[in-house]
Amino acid sequence: MQTQHIVRAYDEELASLGNRIAAMGGHAERMVEQSVAALVNSDLSLARKVIADDHVLDEGQRWVDDQAILLIAKRQPMADDLREIVGTIRISADLERVGDLGKNIAKRVVAVADTRQPIRLFRGIEALATLALTQLKQVLDVYASRSVGAIGFMRDRDEEIDAMYTSLFRELLTYMMEDPRNITPCTHLLFCAKNIERIGDHATNIAETIYYVATGEQLPLERPKEDKSHHVVVLENASKAL
Repeated sequence: MQTQHIVRAYDEELASLGNRIAAMGGHAERMVEQSVAALVNSDLSLARKVIADDHVLDEGQRWVDDQAILLIAKRQPMADDLREIVGTIRISADLERVGDLGKNIAKRVVAVADTRQPIRLFRGIEALATLALTQLKQVLDVYASRSVGAIGFMRDRDEEIDAMYTSLFRELLTYMMEDPRNITPCTHLLFCAKNIERIGDHATNIAETIYYVATGEQLPLERPKEDKSHHVVVLENASKAL
């Protein structure tokens, strides 16, 4: 009877880690969605809410780290269980960073709102955010179901996000060259776009962690991990022709 009690308590402790990851994932999604909405709509109140909400993910990561280390010390897990616990530590760190990136977007809402720009400047941001959030939501669904068959597709999706970011980088750079008054808001939007692109990277990291937890194997290293914005050169004559 004592052994059954210990096993039940152990299972509950493992489940509590998974539940906390699920809660952190939902919170991170909302922060990113709300930060982009605040940016597009110049909603300063919503931006302040996103910034304040970041502490939830900070506390969540700290709790996961503490509980995971305690669980390892107390239960001395092996094989599948050990990978599960280590995986929660890695995933919570990625989700905490997603929250930080959402907060960083929200912090730039004031600067962009002060020099309100045409809506066309925000369409690319919205499209990029939709792609990154779709990837994040899908990877959290995989975490819940452990259906790792879709993980290869998610790695390919990260390349699509990088390509869209590079295109957006080029577009915003062109706007800055067309009119110096666009330089300040477009610079802030470039930082926002980069933050969104990084969210896609963290979603891919989570997918790779889930695959390792579920299978005990690492995915191959060879995948594109960078955008191509460092290759972008907009010629002055070309920008004038647009």
